Amino acid sequence: QVQLKESGGGLVQVGASLRLSCADSGRAFSGYPMGWYRQAPGKEREFVAAVNWNGGATDYADFAKGRFTISRDSAENTVYLQMNSLKPEDTAVYYCAADRNLFLDSTRADYWGQGTRVTVSA
Repeated sequence: QVQLKESGGGLVQVGASLRLSCADSGRAFSGYPMGWYRQAPGKEREFVAAVNWNGGATDYADFAKGRFTISRDSAENTVYLQMNSLKPEDTAVYYCAADRNLFLDSTRADYWGQGTRVTVSA
């Protein structure tokens, strides 16, 4: 069964760090680029970061550069998003996604997780 499962969200204060995890429990996406997206209340879902199949290439939204780091552990079939210096505007539901063309078109993806909520309080 194809399944992406996010974890690691929570309520934190401004300036804190969180590490989100996305587990590919079905081992279906080992050869896929994978990414993180987020959707804040009342806003459209937006791209955060992507990593290629072996972790050798990454891409970030401008707001994520310098604060967020995406990585993947192929042995564990898990993708991570390390988020540092969190701000209230980072409050959103964060989704993991997989798509073969993620680096060509980050506006969409074929496979999605259920999301994990991140709330940053001022």
